[in-house]
Amino acid sequence: MKRKFFIAAAVIISSTAQAQDSTKLLNEVVVETATKTPVKQSQTGKVVTVITKEQIEKSSGKTVAQILNEQAGITVNGAYNAPGSVQTIFLRGASSGRTLILLDGIPVSDPSMINNEFDLNLFSINDVERIEVCKGAQSTLYGSDAVAGVVNIITVKKDINKPFNIKATTGFGNKNTTRNNLQLYGKEGKLTYTTRFAKLKTNGFSSAYDSTGANNFDNDGYDGNVISAAVQYQVVPSLLVKTFIMHSQYKADIDAGVFADEKDYTIKNSNLSSGVGVNFKKGIVNITGNYQYGELKRTYRNDSLFVRPFGTKFESNRYGGRTQYGELFGNVTATKWLTVITGVDYRWGNMNQQYYSLSSFGPYSSNFADSALHQTSFYSSLLFTALDKKLHIEVGGRTNKHSRYGTNNTYTFNPSYSINKNWRVFGSIASGFKAPSIFQLLDKFSGNPELAPEKSTNYEFGVQQSNEKINSRVVYFHRDINNGIDYDNYHSRYFNYVKQIVDGVEIELTVEPVKNLSVSANYTLITGDEQTQSRKNTHDTTYSYLLRRPKNNFNCNIGYQFTKAIYASITGKSVSSRYDVGGYRKEDILLDSYFILSAYAEYKYSSNVKFFANGQNITNKKFFDIRGYNAMPFLINGGVTFNL
Repeated sequence: MKRKFFIAAAVIISSTAQAQDSTKLLNEVVVETATKTPVKQSQTGKVVTVITKEQIEKSSGKTVAQILNEQAGITVNGAYNAPGSVQTIFLRGASSGRTLILLDGIPVSDPSMINNEFDLNLFSINDVERIEVCKGAQSTLYGSDAVAGVVNIITVKKDINKPFNIKATTGFGNKNTTRNNLQLYGKEGKLTYTTRFAKLKTNGFSSAYDSTGANNFDNDGYDGNVISAAVQYQVVPSLLVKTFIMHSQYKADIDAGVFADEKDYTIKNSNLSSGVGVNFKKGIVNITGNYQYGELKRTYRNDSLFVRPFGTKFESNRYGGRTQYGELFGNVTATKWLTVITGVDYRWGNMNQQYYSLSSFGPYSSNFADSALHQTSFYSSLLFTALDKKLHIEVGGRTNKHSRYGTNNTYTFNPSYSINKNWRVFGSIASGFKAPSIFQLLDKFSGNPELAPEKSTNYEFGVQQSNEKINSRVVYFHRDINNGIDYDNYHSRYFNYVKQIVDGVEIELTVEPVKNLSVSANYTLITGDEQTQSRKNTHDTTYSYLLRRPKNNFNCNIGYQFTKAIYASITGKSVSSRYDVGGYRKEDILLDSYFILSAYAEYKYSSNVKFFANGQNITNKKFFDIRGYNAMPFLINGGVTFNL
């Protein structure tokens, strides 16, 4: 299998080589996520995908999850389901909770979730300036959960030079959908500020799929908003201080489960995140300190307007979580060939739960008492440059001390070499880990206090090419997970056992064959073997596939700038068949492959006014990402953006 991967990579590389002329340097985009400090993408061997501000602005009508779902190596399960659905990131075939979400470089999570994930519904795409996806094990710099990589959602505006600016967007679509956004930002002397408000409201469509077509499932609506503010002050040229606050909340209608409607079941989710930071930069020294506090609340409520025979008349399930994160790190340019990065971080998480239900059998209540865990970590990386800045090597390690299970360590070895101005090769050997969550450790019914951290080893090798007409990258990756954390359905307890092996290839290509025409495409091939407990019986087994993760995933975008004012593009997505859970103690179910099309167009009336329209699933293709739940029908959205 590995041999086939390398042959496929070689074919793509050789085909692009025949079409290029060596006139342009390799990609000089500056990224922040790879080394926790700004660095040119050509100077790191890590695989970083940058979703630019321009790409985001040409994705009006989409969500953060949907934009991520179009990138190589990423499957966001639930991105195309009803608004408010759980959105699970599978990066390079890794399971839920193995991709760490960063907000402006700082980890965010929800300790009340079983796998510690952060709900992508709590982000508005209108608040995002760019997104960086750093793939492969990143636990040395970022700690727990960065098994397959990190997704850094960056909201900080750059290049602000006027004291007062306004950006407003309003949009309307079918399903009675409205999208509105207002931004006020500016720079006056040493002070820079940004304030934002975004709102999305829609009647939506039924979350659950009516397999009979006769049960008249109702639409499941969504109403959410995000408000945020950030201030930076340049005290002196070498010292910057900053503070921010963001509050996100939404209410969504949900259904009872697979193929099961529910007319009065809702989820309310909210997140309050705030913090302060400081950066000192002078000469060869750059020191950063950050503190962030988060508070999350999630409530599921069924208020009994619609009751099934012998069903629940009333149900309330409330979750609460709090987080604290503090870090201090710095980098020193010791010599022209050596940079040292070292740091310490502290993470604290707390959760609680209260459950109450009333049915024909009487009332029932339970609770998960306030419980907390914390971790302290020390890490360091050495960045070497040699051979006239053609060779770059990162070597690093982390020691993590957890309040429950003790200590564990990770490492990184990440070299890259620029063959010439247009070609470079890179590779990585790195380990990652995932600490068990509060629920997995301490739940009185299913918790296992003896859980150890999940451990992984990641290997990758790639080639990147860039010139004026063609940019391409081919990466092969392999990941071994041992001591994986999973749920034992038959003993009703979390356990360390799962072994997972994943191999894959990512191919990314951007071509500008003629003036004003751009074509970008990516293809991901993923194969996996997972040794775990059978989902059908009590026996151990090995599955030669990964649930909800397709073996083949292809994305393509074709855009054309007709005039200075008019731009249009069409996007296609192809997903191969994949398995989903068939039910309790049943065989897994194979979901059909699908291909969907989307389109976008914009007209710049002036430098201050832009009209846009976006259509998703424009052929109204019926498809399923999750068994028993609807994926989106044809959706259209149009509106106008003002910049003043």
